[in-house]
Amino acid sequence: MNFSVVLPAKNEAATVGVVVKAIRARYPRSEVIVVNDGSDDDTQTLAEAAGAKVVNHPYSKGNGASIKSGARAASGDVIVFMDADGQHNPDDIEALLAGIDEGYDLVVGARQSGSQASVGRGVANGFYNKLASYMTGHKVEDLTSGFRAVRASKFKEFLYLLPNGFSYPTTSTMAFFRAGYSVKYVPIHAAQREGKSHIKPLKDGMRFLLIIFKIGTLYSPLKLFTPAAVIFFLMGLGWYGYTFVTVERFTNMSALLFTGAVVIFMMGLISEQITALMYKKE
Repeated sequence: MNFSVVLPAKNEAATVGVVVKAIRARYPRSEVIVVNDGSDDDTQTLAEAAGAKVVNHPYSKGNGASIKSGARAASGDVIVFMDADGQHNPDDIEALLAGIDEGYDLVVGARQSGSQASVGRGVANGFYNKLASYMTGHKVEDLTSGFRAVRASKFKEFLYLLPNGFSYPTTSTMAFFRAGYSVKYVPIHAAQREGKSHIKPLKDGMRFLLIIFKIGTLYSPLKLFTPAAVIFFLMGLGWYGYTFVTVERFTNMSALLFTGAVVIFMMGLISEQITALMYKKE
């Protein structure tokens, strides 16, 4: 199979050479691309010495931006994305490619128990998986895994949708589901990363909360907005019942809650139409 391996890397001098050499040893005919995201260490030098093609960013643009740069530079029919920090085992690439060979368009390495970097992150990822499963109607085993293989032509359809930050796996997965492409999960075990993580718990934690809303707006906004509208409507109905019994009148609070329910539902309808246009082919 003609495939390219893309590794986004920022200050990964401690591991990038080892990872590239392992990939080259296992798959000598594969194209290995390291996207150097504004590193201030020897990431570029070590990656080139190990046999990788290096795409340099003049400054740090983010993980998602590195993924987009790597996808544009890749020449393979299939692109494998994995981390340069040693978390992902190159031997698992074979399982991902086997899924592509079976006819799937996106194959994701689903991290098994014990692979999460922390308990908090594991709980958050579990919540994202359940929410995405509800939105798509398909079981999503690992929404945020960055170890995946995709058909290049189909992945490049969604480059304009991908954020420059760390939520590119979420966006690309939901985009594939929304477009009706086939998605498969294969079990992997991710090791503890070498070096310091680039994720900042407070800053990125707040940003990851936006993933919840992005999941809804990327797939089926009405599934997100309708329950919220129903909650507001029931609150308005309950408050009206309470005030009717106690003071025998319709209050401004009830009017506000009913109005909020209508506005939220209409926003969902508009978002649904916008989402459909996003996936419309030329």
